[in-house]
Amino acid sequence: MSDHVMNETPKTRRDFLFAAATAVGAVGAAVAVWPFVDSLNPAADTRALSTVEVDLAPIAAGQAITVKWRGKPVFIRHRTPQEIESARAVNAADLRDPQADDARVQKAEWLVMVGVCTHLGCVPLGQKAGDPVGDFGGWFCPCHGSHYDTSGRIRKGPAPANLAVPDYAFLSDTQIRIG
Repeated sequence: MSDHVMNETPKTRRDFLFAAATAVGAVGAAVAVWPFVDSLNPAADTRALSTVEVDLAPIAAGQAITVKWRGKPVFIRHRTPQEIESARAVNAADLRDPQADDARVQKAEWLVMVGVCTHLGCVPLGQKAGDPVGDFGGWFCPCHGSHYDTSGRIRKGPAPANLAVPDYAFLSDTQIRIG
């Protein structure tokens, strides 16, 4: 019986040492690999640009501002009742890129869209007072002659699609978060 106990003890100790060495090795490997895995995450400045909060309170009806989001200009326009009515009066089925005005806005008076022409990536004019707004009162890309309406939909010219609407949410009546 004492032989049986002596044989049992070294085997149990050996199993324990094997398990402990394996655990320490696994932790060591994880610690060694972590910096490489962490380097694949986006940088802090990139993460900071993934969302932008904008205060809409100072923007009067008829005015527009441009903010940067992910390195792109985003047009935010406080539309007038006439601009809203003009955008809603268009039959979406007649458009090259059919999209109703209601599908492009969350609140009718606020239009938020990426200000990059869908033809060759130019920035359309129409944000500043005195800029040409094209034949449909919205935006005009002078590079190749694309005309957008008051909902940012392509109406004339070579651009194949409407100006893109980014993901955004109203945080309050006067604050939005883009991204």
